[in-house]
Amino acid sequence: MILFLGYGANNLELMDEAFARALVPAGEIGVIAAAMTPAAINPVAAEVMAEAGFTLPERPPLTLLDVEPFSFDLTVTLGDFDRSCRPNLPGMPPHFHWDLPDPKPGAPPGDIRAALAEARDILRLKVENLFSSDVLPALFVTRKNFELILDNLLDGVLAHTRNRRIFFFNQAAEKITGHRRENILGQDCHEVFPGRFCGGECEFCETKADRGGGVKKREVVFTRPDGKERVLSMSTMPLRDEEGLSLGALVSFKDETELSILKTRLKHHHSLGGLVGKDPLTLLLFDQIREVAQVMVPVLIQGESGTGKELVANAIHDLSPRAGKPFVAVNCGALPEGILESELFGHVKGAFTGAVSDKKGRFELADGGTIFLDEIGEISPAMQVKLLRVVQEQAFERVGGEKTLKVDVRVLSATNQDLKKLMEKKLFRRDLYYRLCVVPITVPPLRDRRLDIPILTEHFLETVAKELRRNPLSPTNEAMDLLTAYPWPGNVRELANAIEYAYVKCRGGFLEARHLPPEISSRAALPASRPGPAPRLSREDILMASAKVQGNRKKMAALLGVGRATLYRYLETYGLK
Repeated sequence: MILFLGYGANNLELMDEAFARALVPAGEIGVIAAAMTPAAINPVAAEVMAEAGFTLPERPPLTLLDVEPFSFDLTVTLGDFDRSCRPNLPGMPPHFHWDLPDPKPGAPPGDIRAALAEARDILRLKVENLFSSDVLPALFVTRKNFELILDNLLDGVLAHTRNRRIFFFNQAAEKITGHRRENILGQDCHEVFPGRFCGGECEFCETKADRGGGVKKREVVFTRPDGKERVLSMSTMPLRDEEGLSLGALVSFKDETELSILKTRLKHHHSLGGLVGKDPLTLLLFDQIREVAQVMVPVLIQGESGTGKELVANAIHDLSPRAGKPFVAVNCGALPEGILESELFGHVKGAFTGAVSDKKGRFELADGGTIFLDEIGEISPAMQVKLLRVVQEQAFERVGGEKTLKVDVRVLSATNQDLKKLMEKKLFRRDLYYRLCVVPITVPPLRDRRLDIPILTEHFLETVAKELRRNPLSPTNEAMDLLTAYPWPGNVRELANAIEYAYVKCRGGFLEARHLPPEISSRAALPASRPGPAPRLSREDILMASAKVQGNRKKMAALLGVGRATLYRYLETYGLK
């Protein structure tokens, strides 16, 4: 099928159709003419064609709204027709443009007649050359080969015009989306995919102000016509002609639903509640959390600031039989003693200035569930006495009240201080310590579980990307090496802060060393250490070396740069022998 396109006023497209129909045997090749604007038969055009022995087709004028351009094998635009409207792209009909005299309305009649007579002679010659040469068969074969190549790709491929009209949709795209190409070619992408196939983030969406020209990658959850949801990894890139004019977009996508499920399962294996990690020390912590969760005894969570002690408390509560009950957290170090007592136990109306009504305390609010007392080492000795009674008897009175209230609360507490040293200094009651520390759990600092740093980095990169509605950054090897080597005095909290900093500094897709906070990125410029005695080996150094040599002690010692006797001492020290 061949489509001739003109503006219509001078019937150039009808002339073309008349010449083509005279040369093509009936039924072999379909020929049709259409105009951008409908126009009746131009008497001058009819007259010059009659002089050559041809008659213009007599039928109602056709426009682009009456034909489907994507169903044709060749499109020919004529005269002053905007050639950029019909680009040559795989999946679209091949496109020729014939420059012809196309007189403007209002020109002198003699000039119009002379121009149309010249156009008639040029058209007749071009149509004869088109059908007598091997151009048409070659074009048809080339187009079919393009489609065959793209149809055999495993990735789905969709292409649309600037107006989002789909002109290519390969077989993989049909299989992935569940849509048949004959039903969507020529349709508006947004009408075919009501939920926005691109997720509403491509430059052709009305709400997208950024019309940048780069390749955009994203992950999209797509719902098929059968109701099944698929996770698609999608790349969108602009289609431009040789002059840089935007012609539309090319979208390639693959179904990564199964991979997404595997990633989720892997993350679940390396996570517990809000905690993430795969270091042996972290996995040991996960085991401890699971053990104490089922036994309703007080737990004291110890560890440096920023290690995630509250996340541990949350995980214990969520895994316990009290998971459906309240979890109430109190930062004891952030409140003065008078306010802390009221916060924990509540108060009655008139107990002090400003107590205009009765108020429940955190212990009452946590009844049936769990209360988490953070920074427990900061409370005063007087407050420790009152807290001891609640932990022992599960009973207390509100500030200013006389009625004893009974509650059923599991107590979890946390501290970044050494409570045993505080007991020696008479700053923390021994009896309260043993009531709170029935089961102690220590959260190791991040520097002692370096195997967690890559997975935590990935976790925070995804989390911050979702909060900022940006695509996740990918760290370079240099950046990851710096993150892994940094001592992290602020622990996990500092790592999360560093990733947020990187999102502010980085405007591309890759997190580089220069995007990290100065205290981390400056370490890239430090000179290599001079040869000398081997530094003290960490537990992680031992574990990583063991993994590389599959436990061979001789190779481990050589890899670590120590003698075998020294290696054995390290193994015994870390409980790995």
